[in-house]
Amino acid sequence: MPATGAQGHDGWWQRHQRALAPWLFLAPAAAMFLLYVVLPIGQSMRLSLYDWDGLGTPVWVGLANYVELASDPDFHVALKNSLIWLLGFLLAVPMGLGLALLLNQTVFGIRAIKSLFFFPFVISQVVIGLVFTWFYNPALGLVDKLFGLFGQADLAVLADEDLVTYAIVAAGLYPQIAYCMILYLTGLNSIRPDLIEAARLEGAKGWQMLWHVVLPQLRPASFIAVVVTVVGSLRSFDMVAVMTAGGPYGSSRVLAYYMYEKALSEYGYRMGYGTAIATVLFAIMLVYILFVLWRIYRQERELG
Repeated sequence: MPATGAQGHDGWWQRHQRALAPWLFLAPAAAMFLLYVVLPIGQSMRLSLYDWDGLGTPVWVGLANYVELASDPDFHVALKNSLIWLLGFLLAVPMGLGLALLLNQTVFGIRAIKSLFFFPFVISQVVIGLVFTWFYNPALGLVDKLFGLFGQADLAVLADEDLVTYAIVAAGLYPQIAYCMILYLTGLNSIRPDLIEAARLEGAKGWQMLWHVVLPQLRPASFIAVVVTVVGSLRSFDMVAVMTAGGPYGSSRVLAYYMYEKALSEYGYRMGYGTAIATVLFAIMLVYILFVLWRIYRQERELG
């Protein structure tokens, strides 16, 4: 007896339900991602081809904004500082690992000590920036006292064009180390004790145990720590805004802050030029994002 139309429809759904269900669950998130992430990125790239003050009619200039960027000395300084942020920020990963190994002990009071190390992670970066500004104060700061012990008293770190970026990166490392430490502490709790015991029976200890047994099991935590640290370094803005506002003489600017200055501050209101800077920053991030997606794809293939 032939099936009716409704029965045929139900049959088709029963056959494809398992394959379609994941895509239906993902559809709302994918739609929101396209609307709030992909579409603004596309609009920003398009706006970078215009000269626009945010109020008048945009004027098509093609690649003129990018040509101007290539010869803009302030852009070169911001790009160099962003790379310094990237390299300096990566120190948070091994330092967070070291702290996690130090705190992963079962002694009395260790929870209270861990809470103290968590503290930088839960407070605002603006507050951390203000605190470090006081630390670097040449008249009252603790850093000046430390430099004084080595004959370098009255050193105004935040007023020195050669030192200011490194000083802000050091301030930014303070909460980032705490974040990496939390990731590694979570990873250490999932280490298989049978592998540790087996390695001990084989005579492994110290660096051998860390390098050949512990670190391979911390690979997922290391991957997340590096990803978050790289993205965080390229998004650096608030520390620069709070501690120096890009000074002195623009020597501590990073790409995100220079974009803000050109697009939204009294220095420019040049939306097209600002979005051209944002596009360059996105292109730098895109290299790393593609690497991350490739790693995730490989892991999915291996698990599948």
